[in-house]
Amino acid sequence: MDILTLSEYILMAALAIYALASMRIATRKTIGMGLVGVGGLSIAVATILIIVQNIYGIAFCKDIATALVLLGPVGTIAFARVLRGYSNG
Repeated sequence: MDILTLSEYILMAALAIYALASMRIATRKTIGMGLVGVGGLSIAVATILIIVQNIYGIAFCKDIATALVLLGPVGTIAFARVLRGYSNG
């Protein structure tokens, strides 16, 4: 095992811990913390998928990661607009 593969495995472990911390943040009571947690979780999962694609050569992981990165902010903006509509009346 070369140093690059070892560092990719260490990065995957660190991202898994970050994903767990993001899930913990997402379960807070406030809506803002929930949005921050879900955003962090989507970034962690997308990065893990890119690393899995690099290590194991699974082609569809890159497509799923791209969709997560593009649709994550869209969902956050849509949810914020819905909440703004509720607060205005």
